[in-house]
Amino acid sequence: MLGVQFIMSMSLTVIVPILPLYLPSIGVVRRPEILLWTGLLTSVNLFAAAAVSPLWGHLGDRHGRKVMVLRSSLAIAVFSASMVFATNVWELFAIRAAMGAFSGFAASANTLVASRVPSNRLGFALGWLTTAQMLGSFFGPLVGGLLFDSFGDHRVIFVWTAVLALIAFLLVWRLAPRDVAHVAAGKPDGPQAHWTRVLLPILPFFVLLLVAQVSLRSVQPVITVFVTSLAPHARNIATLAGLAFSMVGFADLVGSPFLGKRSDSVGYHRVLLIAITGGVAFTLPQSVAGGYWTFLAERFCAGLFISSIIPTAQALLARSIPEGKRGLAYGMGASATFLGGGLGPLFGAATAASLGVRSVFVSTALMLLLAAAWVNWGVPRPAAAKAA
Repeated sequence: MLGVQFIMSMSLTVIVPILPLYLPSIGVVRRPEILLWTGLLTSVNLFAAAAVSPLWGHLGDRHGRKVMVLRSSLAIAVFSASMVFATNVWELFAIRAAMGAFSGFAASANTLVASRVPSNRLGFALGWLTTAQMLGSFFGPLVGGLLFDSFGDHRVIFVWTAVLALIAFLLVWRLAPRDVAHVAAGKPDGPQAHWTRVLLPILPFFVLLLVAQVSLRSVQPVITVFVTSLAPHARNIATLAGLAFSMVGFADLVGSPFLGKRSDSVGYHRVLLIAITGGVAFTLPQSVAGGYWTFLAERFCAGLFISSIIPTAQALLARSIPEGKRGLAYGMGASATFLGGGLGPLFGAATAASLGVRSVFVSTALMLLLAAAWVNWGVPRPAAAKAA
């Protein structure tokens, strides 16, 4: 599943760097319109996925999690291939929205793994899954840029994405273990019992994942502008900005599995507070960074901590929800993550426009502090999590 997570994450991000270059070929030629449509096309699949992820999670509980992983990878392959035939930007927008609505791959993969690994290894396993996802997100745009520069044809990118998704589909079909649907057994919950046993315990984690994801994504729109101000005479600004952008991904390789493993032994709440506090400690100084290399080091140190927030929260969520309801729980968690992924850049851009670029790092640190307060007072501590 690590390999599949890496492949799918890479396939979903291959298109990112070529969207502004592709749009003129389907009638979007003015620069303001290119910028607007690039943002819309990047975000629409996230918002669509946020809307339907709980439904897919619920169906996974009823019919099995492996089926949901197969469904999502096949849907991504079909819709990626369909983008080859888009003749205008509205058709592309509709295809991207449908891809988000029918995918939900990461939540399905997390649920499948959480249903198979021992409960006292959840933090370790989900930490590695997050690392695989981050690595795929790092290599995807790089592969997309190389393919476009090599072939000069956007259709190659779409076909490549479809092929990667089909490879993931075949790997899951042949190698991933079967899992058992749980909801069918016993008498179904009534509305009040369903709210008490499932939805109410999920809500604190929904808030935590939403706030964490907004804080993680809010700095993305300002990184290139900030790097330009730190190194105004550099000729390779794009490379320097790309390195700063990816530094959190590099740090994730070290931080997420390590802290994830520690969470299984010292407790998820404690690791969450350590991760958030470390994120604050290294995000706030970025607002006063005086040079590029100082900023890069602070980005890496912040990434060591904040990369562990989401997998640790997911592990704690799994320990707080009955086994047969974890698909729905991870579906709602994915909705929070997708929603935060779409709102974060909007929040960062609005903050930078009104208060300046450096204020984004201050507001991000404050948001992380709110997340720490929420973990301390709003997120329950299940007995099983204490013993872990």
